Amino acid sequence: MQAKARSISLRRDEVFIKMRLMWLLFAGMLLVLAQTAAAQARGESLAPLAEKISPAVVNITTSTLIEGQTGPQGIVPEGSPFEDFFREFQDRNGEDENRPRRSNALGSGFVISEDGYIVTNNHVIAEADEILVEFFPGDGQPVKELPAKVIGTDEKTDIALLKVEASSPLKYVQFGNSDTARVGDWVIAMGNPLGQGFSVSAGIVSARNRALSGSYDDYIQTDAAINRGNSGGPLFNMDGEVIGVNTAILSPNGGSIGIGFSMASNVVVKVVDQLREFGETRRGWLGVRIQDVTEDMAEAMGLDEPGGALISDVPEGPAKEAGLLAGDVILSFDGVEVKDTRGLVRQVGETTVGKSVRVVVHRDGGTQTVLVTLGRREDAERAENGEDEEESDAPAEENTDVLGLTISPLTDTLREDLSLDAEAEGLVVTDVDEASEAYAKGLRAGDLITEAGQQKVTSIDDLDARMEEAREAGRKSLLLLVRRGGDPRFVALSLQQE
Repeated sequence: MQAKARSISLRRDEVFIKMRLMWLLFAGMLLVLAQTAAAQARGESLAPLAEKISPAVVNITTSTLIEGQTGPQGIVPEGSPFEDFFREFQDRNGEDENRPRRSNALGSGFVISEDGYIVTNNHVIAEADEILVEFFPGDGQPVKELPAKVIGTDEKTDIALLKVEASSPLKYVQFGNSDTARVGDWVIAMGNPLGQGFSVSAGIVSARNRALSGSYDDYIQTDAAINRGNSGGPLFNMDGEVIGVNTAILSPNGGSIGIGFSMASNVVVKVVDQLREFGETRRGWLGVRIQDVTEDMAEAMGLDEPGGALISDVPEGPAKEAGLLAGDVILSFDGVEVKDTRGLVRQVGETTVGKSVRVVVHRDGGTQTVLVTLGRREDAERAENGEDEEESDAPAEENTDVLGLTISPLTDTLREDLSLDAEAEGLVVTDVDEASEAYAKGLRAGDLITEAGQQKVTSIDDLDARMEEAREAGRKSLLLLVRRGGDPRFVALSLQQE
């Protein structure tokens, strides 16, 4: 019995050992596979992608003729008895200040068609007399340079379209959909940083939908190294598609600190298509002045939540012809919800000139749909000839303090002092309490209040009536339409401070 028990115990030990060995072998195989996958992920080279797309990336050199100075400027005052002496000194040393000089600048770009269309930044080629495009040299191939001509430029998006004539089809790259780029996606920047020649840098999409200074800004932020000379170069996704045009960097010293900005391809494509077809941009124009709707404005107008674009003025143009009014809140444009003014400006600009679109607005507590035929923004800008009006803090008669403001009815004297039109009506702000909400929201002496509660006001009694109506309606704020220098804007002031 003891021998039998010992035999069973040995068999169990053997089975246990075999199972343990199999488990260790299986775990080892999993570990090897995991390490292999990790190594492949870490070690995957960008070289094949760089080799594929680099022939379409170009260096751009511009040359600008600068007029010479008329004398030894900056050395001695004009007319000084030493002027002739310093002029002779400069002549002896070959410093002819009267001789025109050429200034060179460097940038980057990329080919978008086999027949030689090239995209770059407008600031790279602005005011250039000569533009030379240097193409990426292949293995053992000499550097090829071709002169380029400007097809069209767009200062608002800082995009320029060039054209070269080549003896054979050129390698080119295609635009991708920048809207599908996600924060964290890998990207590659290519160009000519600091004039060092073709260079590749890699990073990720750090942020999207960045706005810098323009109305049509839509930048991709990246930490891929972008330096001076990279301007106009492409930002690629991992499929080799251009999702941005490298345009600007944020830096205290002029070098890359990992905050670069590329204009999104979905903006660039529309601009390039228009430049290619017309040689200029043709943006839609609605013809309104707008501002964002804040929470207190929404409450004052009876909106459920802030959103849309509040019309502060309707000058002569498509909107006025269609019947849009100051005080309307644009909720939808051409079937797309309007979230804020920036989105509306971009959408209108990207809409075809002459198209009739449906605009849904909030008016008088309800919604209305207005059909507007868009004009062309560039024509409107050329025709516009506005003059700045001077502010005035001259004393006015019948001053009244209300809502932190000292106001007065508009008299002929104030109208003349403020350079207002004869048809101008409203209440003049003659002083603002610096501790008041009105001052914090930007109201200043010389402002003209033309509406309160979305109704015209021409007297103190009108303003008092609007305030009382707002209180009776349970409003906490009163919406004022204020004009300064011809530019209108809405401001909501709390009634609780009264």
